[in-house]
Amino acid sequence: MSALTWIALASLAAWAWLLLGQGLFWRTDIRLPPRGAPADGAWPTVAVVVPARDEAQVLPMSLPSLLEQDYPGRAVVFLIDDGSTDGTAKTARVLAANCEGGLPLVVASPGALEPGWTGKLWAVRHGITLARAQLAPEYLLLTDADIAHEPDSLRELVCAARSRDLDLVSQMARLRVETVWERLIVPAFVYFFAQLYPFRWVNRPGARTAAAAGGCVLLRTDAAERAGVPESIRQSVIDDVALARVVKRAGRGPAARGAGASAVAPGGRPAGGRLWLGLAERVDSVRPYTHPRELWRMVSRSAYAQLRHSPTLLVVTVVGLAVIYLAPPVAVGAGVWQGERVTWLAGGLAWAVMAGTFLPMLRYYRQSLWWAPLLPLMAALYLLMTVDSAIQHYRGRGAAWKGRTYARPEAAP
Repeated sequence: MSALTWIALASLAAWAWLLLGQGLFWRTDIRLPPRGAPADGAWPTVAVVVPARDEAQVLPMSLPSLLEQDYPGRAVVFLIDDGSTDGTAKTARVLAANCEGGLPLVVASPGALEPGWTGKLWAVRHGITLARAQLAPEYLLLTDADIAHEPDSLRELVCAARSRDLDLVSQMARLRVETVWERLIVPAFVYFFAQLYPFRWVNRPGARTAAAAGGCVLLRTDAAERAGVPESIRQSVIDDVALARVVKRAGRGPAARGAGASAVAPGGRPAGGRLWLGLAERVDSVRPYTHPRELWRMVSRSAYAQLRHSPTLLVVTVVGLAVIYLAPPVAVGAGVWQGERVTWLAGGLAWAVMAGTFLPMLRYYRQSLWWAPLLPLMAALYLLMTVDSAIQHYRGRGAAWKGRTYARPEAAP
């Protein structure tokens, strides 16, 4: 058999494993767990922390949804304007003034960014500090400025956290898919994320896999304190995954143990913090990506950081993507052309399994199922974005976002 035939067979074996052995990552049925109102009728106090930098364009579509939350308990929204130049703070105050009877809004600035911090986490730090001083919240809702919530979103998140005794509840907001480029890149982005961090593994108590979606994270305050958040992750570009990892690693506190949760895992190990991650039904991103350059930058700014800035991992990733995603269509074309039945058959089966695993995500995003066979093209784009991320890193322009370029963590002060 030719080398291409062996590669096609390797790809088929990889897809057989991914289909059954990677936490059923391709399924989209992980939604907020069964939930109900607090048994004692006491709703916890919640601080909603919204870091914002030059977000005046999207705030009218997102901030009112937070101010109009139908939450029975006490909640305050803290919008932290991180050095915006487009009138973000003024826009937020005008929106609050027009939202009579909504949640209180506090607008503040964190001051100049200190070395060793990313801008978002610097703003989150200031928001959490204000919330602790003014509110003493039991929970923190960390949500981005471009995320719109249905009126019952906060109530449902709190109910899920209380009923399942969770330290962190995160929903991956449904991103916008209107332009051709959004349809080509966005569903694949969520698909690849779920492949890296299968939600079932994240949600399994005691499992090592930890992840969160930064656009919508409900965090128990005492869990944040035990994990040293956000100081412990202050240099993280991929802050949501880093947050989940330190919360899981920090274990359970007195509040959780008092609720009846075990403080010790099987084998005598300290029980890790309990996480839940799933797809959102009533939480949406309103940020438009009208140009492919914006989507490219969204992915490439953190892709090499995901690989821990390792040239070895970069090479392994490029080869892996090529074998798993690009080889099947090449094998089909070359096998048919050269009359090598095993080659095109193995490539075709691998391509069919690949496309089949993508169908649930397309349904979730209400997209045509005819996009599924184009997953190799989408993977090729992500491969190029990853390589570009590494190139920009070594040019000193890696992890650039909204006018800031962040240093590699070990190089930061």
